[in-house]
Amino acid sequence: MNACTVCKRLTPKERCDVCGNPTSSNWSGLLIITDPEESELAKELNITIPGEYCLRVR
Repeated sequence: MNACTVCKRLTPKERCDVCGNPTSSNWSGLLIITDPEESELAKELNITIPGEYCLRVR
């Protein structure tokens, strides 16, 4: 699994499905957002699309 270097969304691809930026396999911290409108953490991280995200990517 890879993480987008910009939006931090997890994906198995070499480029992010959401923003099209490159991904990296060097990431840590799993975050699953199911309802971004109700999630305080999603608001803090500017996440608007439900999905799996990482907390840190290199």
